[in-house]
Amino acid sequence: MSGEVQSYLTGTLGLSMLLALSIGLTVARPRIAREPRIVARASLVAALAIAAQLLHFIEELSTRFYERFPSLLGLEPWGARFFVAFNVTWLVLWAASVLGIRAGVVAALVPLWFLGLALALNAAAHPVLALRVGGYFPGLFTAPVVGVAGVVLLGELVRLTRCGWRAA
Repeated sequence: MSGEVQSYLTGTLGLSMLLALSIGLTVARPRIAREPRIVARASLVAALAIAAQLLHFIEELSTRFYERFPSLLGLEPWGARFFVAFNVTWLVLWAASVLGIRAGVVAALVPLWFLGLALALNAAAHPVLALRVGGYFPGLFTAPVVGVAGVVLLGELVRLTRCGWRAA
């Protein structure tokens, strides 16, 4: 395996674990509320969380997170092209998932659980990374914003998927 591919896989391992947890949450809570008010609120919160992630991505891109994070782990830096493609793919998937939950598609929950968990984790990870390097680390300024967005989104997803509701 090339060093570049190993860097991608190792550097995103934490996100892979969050994705597995998101699949587990979707399997455990596979029902979407039928009440329009609850679905509309969850959709709005998800859209705002996506917007917060877009701002976070812009900060990370402009401050070269894609080079500094892998290097901190002793990995080859990622190229800007990979980092942009990775993030834009997720942004599009999250936007499609908002439409999916509005249509009652249970599979649309997986990316949204992932978004909520990843955003909440960012609130802790970026300050820890900044402490580790003894100063600013890319993504630090928007980490609190995405952290709050993630926690609020997770709360809405819990409300949206309360056990006992009929599948849509």
